[in-house]
Amino acid sequence: MSPSSLSTAGVLLITVPAVAFGGVSLLAHIMRDLPGYLDNPVRRGLWRAGHAHAGVLVLFTLVAVLYLDHADLSGDLKALARTLIAAAPILMPLGFFLSVARPSDTRPNKLIWLVPLGGVSLGAGTLLLGIGLL
Repeated sequence: MSPSSLSTAGVLLITVPAVAFGGVSLLAHIMRDLPGYLDNPVRRGLWRAGHAHAGVLVLFTLVAVLYLDHADLSGDLKALARTLIAAAPILMPLGFFLSVARPSDTRPNKLIWLVPLGGVSLGAGTLLLGIGLL
């Protein structure tokens, strides 16, 4: 595995406890019946989506990094694909969480645009990786 892939994997593995902490935080909101979560369906749905996307995308990115070293791409294109794919588990959950950060938020704010930006990043990075593997 290349040093860049190892570094990316290391950073992603460090985020796993943060995802677990997010799950514990969501559980605490439910168990303690904290205002602004159970009584706010928009916030509850977006936070749940943020937590789920964070976990799945971190795992997906860890697997994709393994394939990057085998792709027939230049070093710059590999770095671009790695960056694009690794940006998704950061951008998408941030968009879900920060768009309804206040307990009183009943509509997402402009930070919800981080979600589709993360999706485009993931799509472009995986398309580049897929082409490099063919």
